Amino acid sequence: MRGNEHRRMVVQERERHAIRELNEVMRVIDRELFKIVAGFTSTTRANARLLALTRAGLLLRFFLGTTGAGQKALYASTLKGAQLVGVPLCAPRRRKDEMLVADFAVQHQLAANEIYCAVKYRPMNLSGCSFRRWVAFHKPPFQGLRLIPDGYAEWQTPSGVIGAFLEIDLGNEGRAVWKEKVKNYLQLAQSGEFERRFSANRFRVLVIAPSERRLRSIRTTIVSATQKFFWFASLDAIRAEGFFASVWLRPTGEERRPLL
Repeated sequence: MRGNEHRRMVVQERERHAIRELNEVMRVIDRELFKIVAGFTSTTRANARLLALTRAGLLLRFFLGTTGAGQKALYASTLKGAQLVGVPLCAPRRRKDEMLVADFAVQHQLAANEIYCAVKYRPMNLSGCSFRRWVAFHKPPFQGLRLIPDGYAEWQTPSGVIGAFLEIDLGNEGRAVWKEKVKNYLQLAQSGEFERRFSANRFRVLVIAPSERRLRSIRTTIVSATQKFFWFASLDAIRAEGFFASVWLRPTGEERRPLL
């Protein structure tokens, strides 16, 4: 698609939705995330539309990983794409077709986006429960706290609204970082700021780690400070069994619990 063909491209509503999600929440996607958000079931069709949106200047493509099977094409919104759907641009600063060997910030965002899609777009299959909202944070949301959660989700349940902050760990945050996070969440719970901001009196913190070993290391750090409101699961367990399955541990005990 070249030249005047750009102007003749019809952008589908589901593609507008994906661009809106990119700017409001996700910042960067790969093909599989695009398929979930835009509702494509055909990989061939998704590839074709991603290429068309890129050539039309609505998406920016770049690559993560070494050449060959380990390389992944990633996409972010352009200013033109953000203007098309009427939202402010929110995208990583990358050059067209740039190749990155590694990028922790992008990898972390992709992991957070995977959880976001599991929460919002996958069926819950829980009677009386439904997804209510997701809040994304691009800067510290609470005055006086050096805390930027990876997201905040709410669900409507038969017993009321349950809200939870998400903390995605990829294995590179040390013990001191986690101690500071726990301190901030405890301060948030005691300050009343959460209740004023979210119209609720309590919250959970969902810690998602890349492996069971890493999960237990973080858990040990947290339990020394509090046994309240933290829940723990590994990314592997969530992928295998589902976000709402019995994959969650509390600070103490070995019983795996469902989230809701």
